[in-house]
Amino acid sequence: MSTFAPTIWAELADIDFTLAHVDAGGVPTRSLQTGTGEEHVIFLHGTSGHLEAFTRNLRAHGARYRCHAIDMLGHGYTGKPDYAYEIPRYRDHLLAYMDALGIEKAHIVGESLGGWVGGRTAIDNPDRIASLQLLCAGGTVANPEVMERIRTSTRRAVETDDIELTRKRMRLLMADPSNATEELVAVRHEIYHRPDFVANIDNLLCLQDLETRLRNILGPEDLAQITVPTLVVWGRNNPFGDVPEAAAMHAAIPGSELVLFDDCGHWPQHEQAEKYNELSLDFIAKSSTN
Repeated sequence: MSTFAPTIWAELADIDFTLAHVDAGGVPTRSLQTGTGEEHVIFLHGTSGHLEAFTRNLRAHGARYRCHAIDMLGHGYTGKPDYAYEIPRYRDHLLAYMDALGIEKAHIVGESLGGWVGGRTAIDNPDRIASLQLLCAGGTVANPEVMERIRTSTRRAVETDDIELTRKRMRLLMADPSNATEELVAVRHEIYHRPDFVANIDNLLCLQDLETRLRNILGPEDLAQITVPTLVVWGRNNPFGDVPEAAAMHAAIPGSELVLFDDCGHWPQHEQAEKYNELSLDFIAKSSTN
């Protein structure tokens, strides 16, 4: 029996998609778009990540919706302006992307940092958000140990041309290390060692500084302002936050739903794609009727 694992692009080989740079408020933004539905779904990755985090989700979601997976501000192959990337900057970049494509309202799927950005946008601009998914979302606590783990593992992988460090950084995300495929490692390693990414690493990691994080954090009083339909998805083996963090998020957001995935780390949409896709599509369909 073959043990061949589908590659990132094999996941998309039988669907129509475009890969392009969109001018989002002056920032060239790499965007993978697929699907032809009237409603839009935008996928936002985590710290030091890129749109390939969602290749296992785009076919299923694109069958019903117009989907966008983007490299966020300062990440991947998107532009890297020279300033610290605090959460309002990411929010403004997301809204500029939507404006550039004439998207009045979108369902937001935010993993880790992407969830933090989605949450902030839902608070400040609820008229632009149809629904919100928080996948192992960051931004509700300031845990120095976790922040140091993110900062150290990322910086070492970026500043040292040793692919094993990138491999360790990717495996840190997964309950099953095999989900950090060698292709994902190679994509991440290439991004990490682009000159603009290396030069920009301090701006990208600014939220791992305690003072900066605290002025961006989403406390219970902030989360209570989220009025859009919200789904919290959490891996029980998430290395960057335990289940009580997810439960507190759920308790603070009125009417939210919480789903825990067993044997899952920080990328539920990737590690358990089939289960996640079914859950997500049901949630979006239900949200669309609200």
